[in-house]
Amino acid sequence: MNLKPLENIFRVNLKVKPSERVLLFTDLIREDESLSAEEKQRREAIKDVALELKEIGISLCKEIIYFEYPATGSHGIEPPEKVWELAFGKEAIKKLKEKGFLEKLLSKNITKGEIYEIRKIIKAYCTHAVNAVIALSNFSTSHTNFRDLLTKVCGTRYASMPLFDPSMLIGAMMADWEEVHKRSEKIKRLLDKVERIEIETPNGTKITFAKGRRKVHIDSGILIRKGSFGNLPAGEVFLAPLENTSEGRLVIEWAPTRKLEAPIILNVENGKVVSIEGEEPYREELEKKLKERLENRNIAELGIGTNDKATKPDNILESEKILGTIHIALGDNSSFGGKVRTPFHQDFIFFEPTLTGFTDKEEEIKILQRGFLLI
Repeated sequence: MNLKPLENIFRVNLKVKPSERVLLFTDLIREDESLSAEEKQRREAIKDVALELKEIGISLCKEIIYFEYPATGSHGIEPPEKVWELAFGKEAIKKLKEKGFLEKLLSKNITKGEIYEIRKIIKAYCTHAVNAVIALSNFSTSHTNFRDLLTKVCGTRYASMPLFDPSMLIGAMMADWEEVHKRSEKIKRLLDKVERIEIETPNGTKITFAKGRRKVHIDSGILIRKGSFGNLPAGEVFLAPLENTSEGRLVIEWAPTRKLEAPIILNVENGKVVSIEGEEPYREELEKKLKERLENRNIAELGIGTNDKATKPDNILESEKILGTIHIALGDNSSFGGKVRTPFHQDFIFFEPTLTGFTDKEEEIKILQRGFLLI
């Protein structure tokens, strides 16, 4: 195992100080999960990586807090109560439970008014919170109340590593993070100028949506500022499209961890997936998630890949970072500027995209042409 990128998580990506406390957690395969031999091997290897990180962290920070829990089964679901306690401190969680807020946070059934009260409680106990988090769980905690409160209220630095594969240690994790950051900044500056976006790909995907004044975010692997948050491996520029504005069709050729046997088509109207076409078995799995909540149908995110070392198309954590690709997500976008809150967030990768932005004066700014960056 190439340990240098793991050491760099502490030294470069998070720049952990000897005086800081770091929470490292991972999730374990549940008995009711049905996995292929290959997928089981990858999932089991995540724990090996986590244990290596634990050993490295012992000498690089004041305290490394390590925790394992049964996998939640889906991206965007809140981590269990014990993880909250380890991250925020026992007193903060005790207070949230007394007020009846914790259960609502865990189910993502919280109102704006309640979020305001919750933030006040969390802020009062911020000195008890960890300084940094390495979330090496197979199922993503990126789009959760847990992550949102830690980074935005407590200023915790947060590295999210869902669907991690050890092969990334000799690939995407070997990126020059400063170069990735510079490239991402150039794209952000262009996207900041546009209010409407059109996307086309050779496989028949065609979608438009309004960006308005939504904030454009960078995930470049440099997580050294207070409250920084991003994926590792990193390398994307992303935003939340304005709700109810997306129109078109998405031709999906890749599930999160495999190429589909045949494409499925998501038809999009008024910002939501309204129907799915295709005979691929993944269609049933996706339809099941979309039927759970109307919010799960939301067109939640547009991202542009900026990592020139990323190559794997069969792992969405890495594939969405591949230089010149785009990804579009469904479900939750409440943690990066959107208004939809739901325990579901799923990205899909698209290759060779042409991406054109339009300013409020309808001036055209082309950012990608058949997968090539025009910067």
